Amino acid sequence: MDVHVRLDGQRDLSGQIYRQLRTAIHDGLLRPGDPLPPTRELSRRLAVARNTVGVAYERLVAEGYADSRVGSGTYVRTTGLPTGEAAPATDATGPGLRPRALWASLSPWAAPETTGPTTADHDFRVGLPDARLFPYDAWRPLIARELRLSAAGAVGYGDPAGHAGLRAALARHIGLSRGVRTGADDVLVTTGTQQALDLIGRVLLEPGDRVAVEEPGYPPARLPFLAQGAEVTGVPVDAEGLLVEAIPPNTRAVYVTPAHQFPLGMPMSLRRRTALLQWARQHGAAVIEDDYDSEFRFGGRPVETLQSLDRDGHVIYVGSFSKVMLPSLRVGFLVAPAPLRTALRTAKYTADWHTAVPTQAALARFVDDGLLARHIRRMQHTYATRHLAITRVLTDHFADLAELVPSAAGLHVTAFTRGHLADPDALADRAGRARSSGVAVYTLAEVAANRSARPGFVFGYGSIGAPHIEPGLHRVLGLPSGPSLRRGAPEGSRSSGARRGGGRCR
Repeated sequence: MDVHVRLDGQRDLSGQIYRQLRTAIHDGLLRPGDPLPPTRELSRRLAVARNTVGVAYERLVAEGYADSRVGSGTYVRTTGLPTGEAAPATDATGPGLRPRALWASLSPWAAPETTGPTTADHDFRVGLPDARLFPYDAWRPLIARELRLSAAGAVGYGDPAGHAGLRAALARHIGLSRGVRTGADDVLVTTGTQQALDLIGRVLLEPGDRVAVEEPGYPPARLPFLAQGAEVTGVPVDAEGLLVEAIPPNTRAVYVTPAHQFPLGMPMSLRRRTALLQWARQHGAAVIEDDYDSEFRFGGRPVETLQSLDRDGHVIYVGSFSKVMLPSLRVGFLVAPAPLRTALRTAKYTADWHTAVPTQAALARFVDDGLLARHIRRMQHTYATRHLAITRVLTDHFADLAELVPSAAGLHVTAFTRGHLADPDALADRAGRARSSGVAVYTLAEVAANRSARPGFVFGYGSIGAPHIEPGLHRVLGLPSGPSLRRGAPEGSRSSGARRGGGRCR
């Protein structure tokens, strides 16, 4: 790549070139083995004699910073580079720019770490699908097709609302699979759920407005609202979901995960959903329904979405492909009432104009060709097997230490701890020792917005194979591994327990 060299005046030009290239080597901008620009090219760009650049290069070679290869050029030396001082970073305490005071209290979700593969033997991290089972062979040709010059829209800017084909495919998909009442015009494609929440906040909220969230709940959901100056208030949940009567006065919006409460896992009851919609109607407030990982249900009747029950236009439905496909795709969507469409499209345009068009177009074909439905069915069988294994181990072997929260959907289960592990300090110590022994696991307090949450573990099973579940749980809860519960049944097979959807999960 081009190397920036700045010349000041006409004195000591070779020295100036030498010092700037030496600094680039010390700072790591020029790495061992990198070629320096040809002397002819650099002299032309700097409008100096070629010999001037040659003298600077000779000095770098003489002092051990570079090697000259006859007929090839000059390269940064690969071994034995002289040590030197790197350029100082910008002083964080200096007199430069400062963010608003609000940002001092905000930070990305620190735990659990879900940004890449883990070296743990037993991976119980939360919120990760099994990337090993993603249909790469089917996805790759779709992406390649959209990156050809002949692909429609491949080289231009896109509609802020999203690729027309994807919006239509999404409307059909969630209409059939989740009963969402929508058309393509109601769908807005986003760069993940987090952007959807940010856009909703921009359109609906004024600084100082109150937003209610579940407590315990999903920590990243709070950040967009806080960043926009809203007051975020936690509302308790019980076995039926959010306590509607506990929503504080003057609340402008409520964020909920009714299909599979995060992180506890229970669905919101129909009685509670009806009460929430009635509350929203009475107060003219918005209900933001995050329908994450609802595709994976292993028992019981499907939970109706709030959006399908809403008749007054108070629900904004949010979803993504992070769990059913890959988090790295960063494709999400929202379905909003008609009066919000124009404002949301403008907000999306303001934020980033549009989500990557080739990815959207490939995903549209992935959905229309039935590949998404096929992948979801396959993963349902796989995750059902893992869900059955994890609930059996917890109820059969650790009932004295773990109280399983009933759950028949999603990619994780939560267990409140009992006995000596009911003590938060003992629980934190156990989690730390489990991690040091090769188990990626997190406590309820670490994955919930409320750090004083009831003591417990949250066990994700999206990234862990069924054979690793039982020994991993024994390693976490401190007992020797018992006999295998799999008894030769391959992961993803349609065992009677998997068909029933959870066996002893109640």
